[in-house]
Amino acid sequence: MGRNAVIVDFHTHCFPDQLAERVIPQLAECANSQAFLNGTISDLLKSMSESGVDYSVMLQIATKPSQNHTVNTWAIERDEPGIIAFGSVHVLGENWEEELERLAAEGIKGIKLHPEYQGVYVDDDVMLPLYEKISELGLYLAFHAGADIGIPPPVHSSPEHFHNVIDALPRDHTILAHMGGWKRWDEVEKFLVGSHLLFDSSFSYNFMPHEQMRRIIVDHGADKILMGSDSPWDSQEEAIKAIRSLELSEEEEEAVLGGNACRILNLKERK
Repeated sequence: MGRNAVIVDFHTHCFPDQLAERVIPQLAECANSQAFLNGTISDLLKSMSESGVDYSVMLQIATKPSQNHTVNTWAIERDEPGIIAFGSVHVLGENWEEELERLAAEGIKGIKLHPEYQGVYVDDDVMLPLYEKISELGLYLAFHAGADIGIPPPVHSSPEHFHNVIDALPRDHTILAHMGGWKRWDEVEKFLVGSHLLFDSSFSYNFMPHEQMRRIIVDHGADKILMGSDSPWDSQEEAIKAIRSLELSEEEEEAVLGGNACRILNLKERK
């Protein structure tokens, strides 16, 4: 990578310190997995320093309709250098429209939806006004996509579900996590590769054939791929190494590791 290339992790999660102490062990047990970090912003900042990450996009999730306001207030209050907080809404919460307007007015650049936690299919008609409002406000829309390691079926966010509403999703502003659909990568190639949707690479490298990951990046277009770790559930250092191991061109690698995110979020090199 070039000397001044910026590295951006587009998929991380943090909680307020006291909540992280309780929630991370619960989530780890539910997923039969181990967290690499303790789920606090201070631990994420330490990881960023050690792994050479300049910016981390911190994705919030309103898992219940009642959480819209509190989740977004915490996102808005963030001022840690290098942390870019996205908000979240639950479509079944009565105030989701005003929450989106509040986020946009406060300069928040996007929101995260997690259809598996929220229990709503991405192609349900109830979602269409939400997509329209997000597009109107110019926000980015990041989705969990595919199965979730800690949640039983049915899957609410399969590649086919996204394909069903692809024209309704904010064009060039919609990001699907986990290479377009965790453990549904054959369907990603069938339904989504070549579309306007962006993918992030989070929590995928160790679960999918490496040649398929490289193929999806090349066929979909490296300009539509964002490096992500899913921290605290995976290592930022290892997420970077994973991209560098795929034998992409120097230009493609630099775009995935940070160039695309810088373009999307209007980021510059940190001093």
